[in-house]
Amino acid sequence: MVDPEDHRVFADAEGEGIVGHMRRRDLLAAGALGLGAPLVGSAAARRPNVVLIISDDQGYGDLSLHGNPHLETPRLDSIGRDGVQFTQFHSSPVCSPTRASLMTGRYNYRTGVVDTYIGRSMMRPGEVTMAEVFRQGGYRTGLFGKWHLGDHYPLRPNDRGFETTVSHFGGGIGQPSDPPGGERYFDPLLQRNGVPERFRGYCTDIFFDEAMRFIETNRARPFFTYIATNAPHTPLEVVDELAAPFRQKGLDETTARIYGMVRNLDQNTGGLLDQLKKLRLEQDTIVVFMTDNGPQQTRYNAGMRGLKGSVYEGGIRVPCFLRWPGRITAGTKENRVAAHIDLLPTLAGACGLPLPKTKIDGRDLLKPAEPNRTLFFQWHRGDAPELWRQACARTQRWKLVENKELFDLEADPAESTNVAAKNPEVVAQLDGAYRAWFAEVGEKGFDPIRIPIGTAQENPVMLSQQDWRGPRASWGPDALGHWEVEVAQAGKYEVSFLMPPQGAPAKLTFRLGGVERVLPVTGELVTARIASIDLPAGPARLEAILDVAGKTRGPRFVSLRRLEAPVK
Repeated sequence: MVDPEDHRVFADAEGEGIVGHMRRRDLLAAGALGLGAPLVGSAAARRPNVVLIISDDQGYGDLSLHGNPHLETPRLDSIGRDGVQFTQFHSSPVCSPTRASLMTGRYNYRTGVVDTYIGRSMMRPGEVTMAEVFRQGGYRTGLFGKWHLGDHYPLRPNDRGFETTVSHFGGGIGQPSDPPGGERYFDPLLQRNGVPERFRGYCTDIFFDEAMRFIETNRARPFFTYIATNAPHTPLEVVDELAAPFRQKGLDETTARIYGMVRNLDQNTGGLLDQLKKLRLEQDTIVVFMTDNGPQQTRYNAGMRGLKGSVYEGGIRVPCFLRWPGRITAGTKENRVAAHIDLLPTLAGACGLPLPKTKIDGRDLLKPAEPNRTLFFQWHRGDAPELWRQACARTQRWKLVENKELFDLEADPAESTNVAAKNPEVVAQLDGAYRAWFAEVGEKGFDPIRIPIGTAQENPVMLSQQDWRGPRASWGPDALGHWEVEVAQAGKYEVSFLMPPQGAPAKLTFRLGGVERVLPVTGELVTARIASIDLPAGPARLEAILDVAGKTRGPRFVSLRRLEAPVK
């Protein structure tokens, strides 16, 4: 397996080396937003710091700035009021695809990420991340919270450019990838630079506290701080004192808990903004706030149609605020159509950093808007995307959904009237653009990304239901899947299994690369172990099948440890 650090390649922002960087800074000093409107003031004396905050399942309507009648979010709102609000900003309909695009400036299908679980949310090792761009530029880089682009080497955040991390596995705390005993938002078991550590307190508080400690430590040099909360994603755990006021307003329990979680996020954001001011970093720091998709549950969403998982506006239109005091005019509203893919080129441009020498789909939002731009969004369950299934093509005015519904968003932002029959030429144009895009972003195919076993970088490797695959793979009690792996070095391995009590005697069958071993399992046993087994090197399918009275299911975890020291 090749370490992605070994083949990171970059071009300068203008393709002109140091001269290009100078011209880039001159452009920023002049500044432009939209079609020539002034945006950026005088150039900074040092490269700006960047703080990027992204919350999970917080919809466009979950902000008082966007008209929510029940929820006050003064500190989150202040980022938009003191900077620029991108009012037509979009994400993917679900978590991992948004994060892949955010980190790379590329459509998620180019990166191999098609879904949120079952082995479909691992980002290809060759992709260059935002953290790598900043780290190559001399920034200190830190991630605090959710990664959701791979739990194993070489896909972990510390493998992808982040020097300091405090994060959780999979898509959220309380999911099957969590280590035993780490399933709650309170006192969670997290990973500090890949090493398990028990933390005390509430997860969002922990992530912000760790981010602020990182900022304090690195205040003398440029830093990139990525705070990715798992709140307000389920499970909806929050202290009662934050949820109670919303119950008293007559809101249902689900909404009360979500709004309590958002209030906590707002308070933590305020603490971070206050810290930047106290450390005299406010003028030198770009702060961005966005969310990863629309809300999962029905609640106020500014009159938009659809929820998380949908390509209607309610599922993909999200907040995006960018504050840069003294450089961006406070109170600016930018109506151009924009998306998650735009933040890498925008932030790299603002900081004078070169972009990767690869296809970047995003645009620099601090430059004049590109006329006639078309964006594409798609997501559905499955190992690979399917033409026009749960997909849309979006221009500034028009939006074509599944090649069936056409909406004039300038006249009908609620997407209530299908005008496809009246505008066949628009349908044909967007259909053609989508088909060309679909073919291009899928050029590499969607073969499974294999998890390396027995490397010096990660030994042992604990496989979870987050990354198993197959027609029965899920998170249910009777689910069964397999893992696509690559044994880096042949040799002797210890294999351990963790499973729920079976309630009756069972047998466990382990298979990998032509090697098979069958173990008896008692009804009460929750662990099993193969003390030593010879495994051949190379790609293989790993299966672990529990058979209980003729019914098969999989274990929760399978851990493989190379007994001899792995060779780098």
